[in-house]
Amino acid sequence: MSRKVVVSCAVTGGSSAVLAKHPGIPKTPSQIVAASIDAAKAGAAIVHIHVREDDGTPSDRLDLFEKVVNGLRDSSTDVIVNLTCSLNGTIALDSYDPPTLGKATNLKNPKERVLHAIKLKPEIATLDCGVMTWGGESIYVGRMSDLRQMAVLMQEAGVKPEIECFEFGHIENAKSLAKEGTLKGPLLFQFCLSTGYGAPAEPLVLQAMRDTLPEGANWGGFACGAEEMPTVAQVVRLGGHVRIGLEDNIYLRRGVLASNTDLVENAVGIIERMGASIATPAEARQMLGLVKRW
Repeated sequence: MSRKVVVSCAVTGGSSAVLAKHPGIPKTPSQIVAASIDAAKAGAAIVHIHVREDDGTPSDRLDLFEKVVNGLRDSSTDVIVNLTCSLNGTIALDSYDPPTLGKATNLKNPKERVLHAIKLKPEIATLDCGVMTWGGESIYVGRMSDLRQMAVLMQEAGVKPEIECFEFGHIENAKSLAKEGTLKGPLLFQFCLSTGYGAPAEPLVLQAMRDTLPEGANWGGFACGAEEMPTVAQVVRLGGHVRIGLEDNIYLRRGVLASNTDLVENAVGIIERMGASIATPAEARQMLGLVKRW
């Protein structure tokens, strides 16, 4: 039997800049639900969820997350829900003497950053595993104390943290949290490549990150922009799972805008031509150590 690969689809993302480039980006809860269901029917076992206001502005509103999660739960489509917890974690500096926080700062305490995951109890939620420069000028705050508290809160709610690693140090942070007993196994890693503020999607980088993982960890990876589909093949070759979707890349090919379904079907084709097969949501739960929510 061929190896099973879990496909995750990041259906909308949290960028405002993409809205002017792609009019089809899912915005409202109903659009995000519909796009998620279509992606699942095309082969995605997991959907990674951000939410937006009706005009497309990225949002952190609990009621919008609730509408999406409830919409998926009320549908007849079996799919694993993965909620972003990268929200409300950044600071911006207006000056250095004295240090003054800028208007772009949205930092909240660790509990508030994962509150929607605690309340809605998806099967997975993301844990961006370190401090980094985010989008050029903003700084994402992921101190060990923050990560520790967020991981504990997620796991107490029965939610599996997906450890987002934008560079090697984030893997080491997660290993430290696992060694001290904060992160419970089996660990689930996601390599976030060519984002513009982390590791590039180079084959040697991907292999080195995989080789740095603790024994028994599950992992997947993705790359943004034109590197998205080549990275699907590289990840599958190295034994990982894949993520695609409009959050990471809006084009099917040069000049041709994609839908989430297009991107899932493209990734499925690559995976199957490489001799692997697509994991169902039930198989993904078993592989990743998840408990079905509904």
